[in-house]
Amino acid sequence: MEMLIFGHGYTAGYLTPLLRQAGWTVTGTTRDDPARVRAAGAQPLIWPGDQAGVVAAIRRADAVLISAAPGPDGDPVLAELADRIAASRLRWLGYLSTTGVYGDRQGGWVDEDSELDASTARGQARIAAEAAWRDLAARHDLPLHIFRLAGIYGPGRGPFSKLRNGTARRVIKPGQVFSRIHVEDIAQVLMASIARPDPGAVYNLCDDDPAPPQDIIACAADMLGMPPPPEVTFDQADLSPMARSFYADSKRVRNDRIKRDLGVRLTYPDFRSALQAILKAEADG
Repeated sequence: MEMLIFGHGYTAGYLTPLLRQAGWTVTGTTRDDPARVRAAGAQPLIWPGDQAGVVAAIRRADAVLISAAPGPDGDPVLAELADRIAASRLRWLGYLSTTGVYGDRQGGWVDEDSELDASTARGQARIAAEAAWRDLAARHDLPLHIFRLAGIYGPGRGPFSKLRNGTARRVIKPGQVFSRIHVEDIAQVLMASIARPDPGAVYNLCDDDPAPPQDIIACAADMLGMPPPPEVTFDQADLSPMARSFYADSKRVRNDRIKRDLGVRLTYPDFRSALQAILKAEADG
């Protein structure tokens, strides 16, 4: 079995070893870092660039995962390769989206059937990309699965380095709450879907414990034996436009479907267990 991953980045780096253990051959596209893709166990392809190599990989693939984000002109894979994918022999097709498609719910709950009402340009681009992939799948009977990911964290993407170097802050915005997902749990959900395809399915990927962002910083500081950094109000925080946009949405995301339909049991069901694992992994190198 052969998997082709468009945008072989952080998440794919955890999925590829699981695929390899299950006997898959994995090819991953990258813009400029083939060594990183190769280190994860995948065969790298430079794309955009090696168009012939990518077309050949689509022709061979049993499964394709789209991890590349939409650009100014929409989904880059659809823009260049929709016809090739439409003519493929795929048994499974996955698209990694975001829970940002639900927009701001003022701390309320959403599930996979909730209205898509993104409040940011990135979320709106994801809604458009999801619709475009659904349209292609409907027209060509493709086995599309959509995965809406909450905030991703894991080794190298936790709060510990910022706490150690003194740059971490507890930004307070009343009522703000986020859902998160450890990268290893993303990988296990994707493996469960590949083993149990359900074309047309949509899954939220998040843990059981949505929480305010300042609680995560305080918990991580406690694990390091450090005092929590001082609080700063959202209005006074000097955040980048990207960081500020994450605070545009406040919601809690339900994950019942991955448990019920895929039999997933989260390895890290709450942020405390996830932070402990991240701290250990970073200490082990």
